[in-house]
Amino acid sequence: MALVLYGGGIADMRGSVGGNVHSRNRYGNYIRQKTKPVNPNSSAQQIIRNIMGSVVNRWSNVLSAAQRAAWETYAAAISFTNKLGQSVKLTGANHYIRTNVVRVQEGILVLDAAPTDLTLPATDALFAISVSSATQIITVSFDDSAAWASENSARMTIQQGIPQAQSRQFFNGPFRRIGALDGSASSPLTSPQTIAVDFAVAVDQRLWAKGRILRADGRLSEFFRNDTTIIA
Repeated sequence: MALVLYGGGIADMRGSVGGNVHSRNRYGNYIRQKTKPVNPNSSAQQIIRNIMGSVVNRWSNVLSAAQRAAWETYAAAISFTNKLGQSVKLTGANHYIRTNVVRVQEGILVLDAAPTDLTLPATDALFAISVSSATQIITVSFDDSAAWASENSARMTIQQGIPQAQSRQFFNGPFRRIGALDGSASSPLTSPQTIAVDFAVAVDQRLWAKGRILRADGRLSEFFRNDTTIIA
């Protein structure tokens, strides 16, 4: 791994070029050799790949031109921040796929109509987890005053990372979906809620979890995350 100090020509660089990966950590920019990730082709991966293939095919062969145009209108109004801190936009197809892959994974019907509210759901600043090794249960705290908690067909999806040593300071995956908290108009969701772990945990391990909010109209938030040390 080589550390890099960029000058006036290049202010920052991320991603791979040839056999080198350019990235940054708290100590500064660095370059490392690119490695080819292992593809275990697990049953969970196969399910997601099949869902994505089906959704992509639906975008190309089922949606009308007007429906695709509506998704492009939605996409044009939404901005994301990339690794360089720049504002970028996705395509209408990107938004249709990211929404509907999650919907199918959650057991909800595919939504062909684009959202008319041209925003993303807000992330949850109160999202926090605590985990007991005795019960193998994750307690999820969240902002139960958020609109999704009292909306039918809306939910917060939850993903759990593989437990790590307590000394670990950063974790970027893999994560696995472990369930969702469902909103309800007749019985609004209250915080906290509990959900069973998928990867078994032990005392003093460190665990990361992340969530995102799916609204009934198909709008899908960016991920938000929290970590904790496992208690007895």
